[in-house]
Amino acid sequence: MLTTLTALMPVILVIASGYLIARTGLITGEQWRGVERLAYFVLFPAVLFRTISQADFASFPTLNMGASLLASIFAMAVLLMLARPAIERVWGIDPGRFTSIFQGTLRWNAMVALAIADNVAGDTGLAMLAVAMVFMIPVLNVLSILVLSHYASGTAPSGARILKDLGTNPFIISIGAGVLLNVSGLALPGVIDDTLAVFARAALPIGIICVGAGLDLRSLRRPGPALTMGTFLRPVFMPLLAFAFASLFGVTGPALAIVIIASAVPCASNSYLLARQMGGDAKLMAEIITLQTLVAMVSIPLALLLFT
Repeated sequence: MLTTLTALMPVILVIASGYLIARTGLITGEQWRGVERLAYFVLFPAVLFRTISQADFASFPTLNMGASLLASIFAMAVLLMLARPAIERVWGIDPGRFTSIFQGTLRWNAMVALAIADNVAGDTGLAMLAVAMVFMIPVLNVLSILVLSHYASGTAPSGARILKDLGTNPFIISIGAGVLLNVSGLALPGVIDDTLAVFARAALPIGIICVGAGLDLRSLRRPGPALTMGTFLRPVFMPLLAFAFASLFGVTGPALAIVIIASAVPCASNSYLLARQMGGDAKLMAEIITLQTLVAMVSIPLALLLFT
């Protein structure tokens, strides 16, 4: 437990620093948008491209990891859909609020996951986490859009738009480019590799500072059934499902730790944007993101202790 906490404490403290920086006004709202775009479109893609281009995929169970993560996602999605009528009947949670619970339970913050994977397993952890992204990002985006289009009042994007968004996702592009370079057998020129290494050193702290800056503790209401479910279903049940399927597919060691990290990190901040765009309950979504991030400071170490 102490070793896990030691690895996670720097990430937690940097998130807290981001929150304090935002509250002091040192960086203002629009300036934060620029920093977030820098991290999303430049710094993290540089990390992923460099890591994947140099990864030894034969050294870890790529397909088994992917199967474990996808199985846990689909299992939880099915359970939520089956439980939806009872959730509405017993707690009065309408379909729009259900969509925020759905996103809060299934979607993940890849920036936080990358930072933790780097601290826990180094470059190998980053490579395995990038593999998890390939499997998870397209599926989670499509599932979230389908549920919002069915239960919320907004207009769903077309299939072509979804494919375009996935095809222009900077994480997916950088991972794909890294895979191509990796299988080609070519190596990055030294000066390019050194440049990307500088970007990589900046990416993780800047990315998780932005996570902290996005927290809005003032928005939290007194927890009700919707916020409670949206907050705790993910940290409690997603690591449990991931561990069960990882055991089924024979995933152990550092690969298991990465599967647990990908399943235990809090919900992605862009879930709020999707909820707002498609008519979901954006306020509830913002509250879930904030509270989940706070809970994750305890739940992630516990998940790693219990399941790895």
